[in-house]
Amino acid sequence: MDLIIRAPGQLPSIDEDKLLRIICLVAAATMLVAAGGLAFADGSGDPTAVKSDDGKYFDKAGDPTYKIGADGTVDWYTYSGYRRYHSECHVCHGPDGMGSSYAPALKDSLKTMSYADFLSTVASGRKNVTTSQENVMPAFGDNPNVACYMDDLYIYLRARANDAVGRVRPAKHEDKSKAYTDAETSCMGH
Repeated sequence: MDLIIRAPGQLPSIDEDKLLRIICLVAAATMLVAAGGLAFADGSGDPTAVKSDDGKYFDKAGDPTYKIGADGTVDWYTYSGYRRYHSECHVCHGPDGMGSSYAPALKDSLKTMSYADFLSTVASGRKNVTTSQENVMPAFGDNPNVACYMDDLYIYLRARANDAVGRVRPAKHEDKSKAYTDAETSCMGH
């Protein structure tokens, strides 16, 4: 490694191509900041169900989604997600995903959060620290009452994010499928 000694005020030499790339990068970053930051597409995507597999619905990207019939009947996963959310998540995140003074409104978070990010956050937790506050979400990846129902939670909150279900327990739901029951039994270790 060579030690370069420069006189005070002497700038390092840089080739023109590298300088032009740096100027373009700084200009792009400046325009991004001036425009209000990064623009993210809706992380949860189009929630329209295009495929069904044993009572579980998927959107065109292959992510789990909700299905609500014309008569208001919700799929089993949405109904189960409602039940699981209100047994595990509402204490911090408020009823119906509306948030609280110390945890965000998941109804809003799922408008921009992808399925993969949701799973990662729930399983591994998250810590957001600023000078004015410290928000910590614990990891739930080893809690079977959450881990076994992450898709249910995602589907319910996705339905809430898209105003497809209201702030009440769904009145009608599809039956629990055998495939769901088998997966639940296996996950819970029964």
